[in-house]
Amino acid sequence: MFDKELLRLIGPNRKYVVYTVLLMVLGMLANIGITASVCFTVALLIDGAQPLAYVWPAVALAAAIAVRYVASRCTGSLKDLLGRKVKKDLRERTYDKILKLGVRSTDGMSMAGLTQVSMEGIEQLDLYYSTYLPQFFFSMLAPVILFCICVGIDWRTSLVLLACVPLIPLSIVAVSKYAKKIFAKYWGKYTSMGDAFLDSVQGLKELKIFKADAARHVKMNQSAEDFRKITMKVLVMQLASTTIMDLVAYGGAGAGIALSVVGLMDGWLAPASALFLILVAVEFFLPLRSLGSAFHVAMNGASAGRKIISLLSVPDPVWGEKQVQGTELKLNGVIFSYDGKRDVLKNVSMTFPAKGMTAIVGESGCGKSTVVNMLVGAYRPKAGSVTVGGLPLESVSRGSYYSHIASVSYNTYIFNDSVRANFELAKKDVTDEEIRAALEKVNLWEFIKENGGLDKVITEDANNVSGGQKQRLALAVNLVADKDIYVFDEATSNIDIESEAVIMENVKEMSRSKSVIVISHRLANVVPADNIYYMEEGQVKESGSHEALMQAGGGYAKLYTAQKQLEEGYKEMTGAAQAPAGEVRA
Repeated sequence: MFDKELLRLIGPNRKYVVYTVLLMVLGMLANIGITASVCFTVALLIDGAQPLAYVWPAVALAAAIAVRYVASRCTGSLKDLLGRKVKKDLRERTYDKILKLGVRSTDGMSMAGLTQVSMEGIEQLDLYYSTYLPQFFFSMLAPVILFCICVGIDWRTSLVLLACVPLIPLSIVAVSKYAKKIFAKYWGKYTSMGDAFLDSVQGLKELKIFKADAARHVKMNQSAEDFRKITMKVLVMQLASTTIMDLVAYGGAGAGIALSVVGLMDGWLAPASALFLILVAVEFFLPLRSLGSAFHVAMNGASAGRKIISLLSVPDPVWGEKQVQGTELKLNGVIFSYDGKRDVLKNVSMTFPAKGMTAIVGESGCGKSTVVNMLVGAYRPKAGSVTVGGLPLESVSRGSYYSHIASVSYNTYIFNDSVRANFELAKKDVTDEEIRAALEKVNLWEFIKENGGLDKVITEDANNVSGGQKQRLALAVNLVADKDIYVFDEATSNIDIESEAVIMENVKEMSRSKSVIVISHRLANVVPADNIYYMEEGQVKESGSHEALMQAGGGYAKLYTAQKQLEEGYKEMTGAAQAPAGEVRA
């Protein structure tokens, strides 16, 4: 019924919950004043009082009505303010958390799930904080306050009413254990259906090519049907619990009313007192009845809230305040594990000088991409250290480090915006001449010029350019950024020969004045490297120039020879001058 972690989540906004509850109590006291004024007027009528005697009850009634109106308006405004502040605060914290995580993943949360949690999940929490939470505290206070007022009139009726009140929260508690499971499943089905839909839309081309769209249609229908079933379970649960609460609320109020009538008939209650207790009896139960109605909305919000708490509790990457003094990168005895059990990197030591080209190669799964994650600051080693300019990476500021490093991969993101806007992300004051120079370097200027120029809008996922053009555009954007360290992680994977040649030519040119780190499956691309690290099973097995490694006749030489034979075989079979880039992999 009440989650302390969710209350702590809103921080200083808790004060608005307190203000709202106090206004709700004031509104309830105003209601009691209205009821008391009416009952006092009835007593005066029964006693045949003079007309002037009705003035004070009338004044009290008018004042109580005015207080009730003001309290209701202020309560509504404060709830709205609380909801808006909570949503704004949580959205900012969620967004800031994603920014702090930076290049880290969100620990298993899919993009669709992350979007749903940060958007609709926060909307559900709005109702939890603005409606359910104030109602929860008010519902705990209201019966006690009413009992204190009514016990002076008749303790028997007051005691019966108070004794029946706990039956409503008991019914809510009984339902809540089942409700938690249902709402957890509901949110899980909801996010999984969103994931499946997004996945299907993004892969629609492949589904059509493989004629698998009909099968996917069936799968989507099943996902939608599962969500429909869990939604129906939620509605059935809500209806059942509402019925139970209505029976308890009206049954308890009926018991109090019946006892008041008996007291009136037996003479131990005056008519005005009996009328007051009859009118007030339902007030004992209405707050908890409203709490029960808000409970189901609250459970849905609580499920989303726990996902937000889980996201916010992901440890931030450790960064310091020092400024980067040099650009030589080093891995010193680095040990790393993603799950804390199996080490992916085992005592890895590498040096990447401030100038020159360094390559990391090896078969899939050897740890190359994990090394990249270490270099870009996505993860911190379990043991050992990563240094830049002699300083531990965790001691320098994120802004300072990222101002010196750029990463270009096979899936570098190009935003759904104009070509110029994508360049402005890398350099705010970039000129059209600088953009043109960068595009000419990657042989892309003519294409851009003939297809809308720098105002050409790149569609979502860069679908209006080819894969090679996308990667060349990503390279051009990074060239404009003019960083000191460039990491190319499979930047020539699955693109045409022309694009690969253009990219590698720029890589070689940059290595004359900058630190260039190349991770590639295609070993022909790393032949010009000043130093090559060959990895196996998370360890550096060999290092040296291409010539030195070939003479050593170790794992690198065997891999290079095998790959070259495959490429020559491909040429003989197809008559092609060269195998497509990324076509033949180790």
